[in-house]
Amino acid sequence: MANSYAAQSIQVLKGLEAVRKRPGMYIGTTGPDGLHHLVYEVVDNSIDEALAGHCSNISVTIEPDNIVRVVDDGRGIPVDLHEGENISALELVMTRLHAGGKFDKDSYKVSGGLHGVGVSVVNALSEWCEVEVRLDGKTYAQKYARGIALSSVEDRGEAHGSGTTVLFKPDTEIFENINFSFDTLSQRLRELAFLNKGIRILITDNRLPTPKSHDFKFDGGVKEFVQFLNKNKTLVHKEPVYIEATRDDVEVEVAIEYNDGYAETLFSFANNINTREGGTHLIGFKSALTRVFNEFLKKSKHSKKLDESLTGDDTREGLTAVISVKVPNPQFEGQTKAKLGNSEVKGIVESQVNESLTLYFEENPAVIDAILEKTILASKARIAARKARELTRRKSFLESTGLPGKLADCSEKDPAKSEIYIVEGDSAGGSAKQGRDRQFQAILPLWGKMLNVEKTRLDKVLANDKLQPIIAALGAGAGTEFDSAKLRYHKVIIMADADVDGSHIRTLLLTFFFRYMTDMVERGHVYIAMPPLFKISYAKTVRYAYNEADLDKIMKAFPVRPENVNFQRYKGLGEMNPDQLWETTMNPYTRNIMQVQLEDAVEAEDVFTTLMGENVEPRRAFIEENALSVTNLDV
Repeated sequence: MANSYAAQSIQVLKGLEAVRKRPGMYIGTTGPDGLHHLVYEVVDNSIDEALAGHCSNISVTIEPDNIVRVVDDGRGIPVDLHEGENISALELVMTRLHAGGKFDKDSYKVSGGLHGVGVSVVNALSEWCEVEVRLDGKTYAQKYARGIALSSVEDRGEAHGSGTTVLFKPDTEIFENINFSFDTLSQRLRELAFLNKGIRILITDNRLPTPKSHDFKFDGGVKEFVQFLNKNKTLVHKEPVYIEATRDDVEVEVAIEYNDGYAETLFSFANNINTREGGTHLIGFKSALTRVFNEFLKKSKHSKKLDESLTGDDTREGLTAVISVKVPNPQFEGQTKAKLGNSEVKGIVESQVNESLTLYFEENPAVIDAILEKTILASKARIAARKARELTRRKSFLESTGLPGKLADCSEKDPAKSEIYIVEGDSAGGSAKQGRDRQFQAILPLWGKMLNVEKTRLDKVLANDKLQPIIAALGAGAGTEFDSAKLRYHKVIIMADADVDGSHIRTLLLTFFFRYMTDMVERGHVYIAMPPLFKISYAKTVRYAYNEADLDKIMKAFPVRPENVNFQRYKGLGEMNPDQLWETTMNPYTRNIMQVQLEDAVEAEDVFTTLMGENVEPRRAFIEENALSVTNLDV
């Protein structure tokens, strides 16, 4: 029988076959994120050597043909024979899953990679890989192809110093594209250098005629990290508050600094892993911060300015903080290690932050006084925002609907199948309403100048007549009350003109979403529509070009002289009739839309602060640096 199911139907995947069969299980994706993850896995091994006190320098080099070389000056992977497996320890580490030194407390006291799959997965997903070990005065090496050792470990003679070099080329049979991003790798390596003070990490890109490189070394650790995050902001106090301590083998490093903005910038890490969903270390930090501020408020001159205690949100307005813990046996929740679960860490972080902050503020009364003034204003704004929400809810109840009048809603009620176009201008909004598919596409026109939320508090945001319709239409709230589970559409598409004003509208909306609906951005619900710049026609043939390069290709493809071809440059969405708007920008089968992804929260924070913040100088420097890269700029 064709569909028989017997013993011979059972497959046994040997060695690293399972990794090649299902790479997504080990690196998440075979796209750019998974590709760069290979480098992180190798570097993390070097970082673990540094945490164990045996490594000071790490270098990452991208060679031509996207070959990556990672070199460290650690102890070097052991090469002696493993008695149980009867092969060298190096080959065991490189060719077997769940083989490594991270399970042994004597070898690595603290480590992020506790599953033993890291470097063997890199080997499995590489076209070829070579490891060179400098150990006990000698150099040893072994080569592999797609996870299989090509020979035994060879002795290559004398060595100077110790360490490990891993050289590999990602497999084009596995990855969609093997082109490494220098910037993406630099961002992660910069982060690792901040989190492991004193370690030097060098990255070089040799694919260019003139190689470029970054040299990261931060002796100040997370204190310098906070200063980096706040570099373009106006500070409330000059120096970050820095806390460093070890309790019950848990290392705690915290730095906090307040700026005069309204956003909270908080990054938490456990064993160098970015815990994007927080965890016990972050809970402990927040609890201590709120308690300390309320204690100081009670005995300060500001005590009579408030009728209620400060909330956690009040104490974190304008706060930039980095919380980093190193835990011997971390318990991460979920496959992505996005949340720390160790219950004992909460108490350790909470007590240490409580004690250290109390001592610091007692010794620096001017600092706590300046911060308290800010938190009291935040509290008053929170109360005003609450009243604004209550008023909005009462209005909604009386009017029997909370949806804005200009919203043309869709009939589909399943958010996963629904999308909303936020459209610049009533004219384009009218065309979009006529051209849309009413089953699953909603249209919300915007008019007038939007509020730059980077420069204002939540109460002003909730009271703004340009932002209220967006908040109401999406139905998930804003700020701390935002709940992505209540989102009415899973595709939120910004549609604006392809000119300077349109770019400004997109930037203002993205700033609002990033600051007050962050989870919506992180979950990939935000998109940008890509309307065409040109319409090209000849006889009954009509084509659309989205940029100058498209236009050149289309013009060359027509079988007639260019002067006989008609083309139109669209100055705005309003110039398109409903059919054209549907065909070019709204039809799911023919449109171009870009998904907004939050790949690097640190970089995003810096860009939004630079472009939308109060300080002019960083913005001018950014414009001068990037001006020559701008294309299709309408003036």
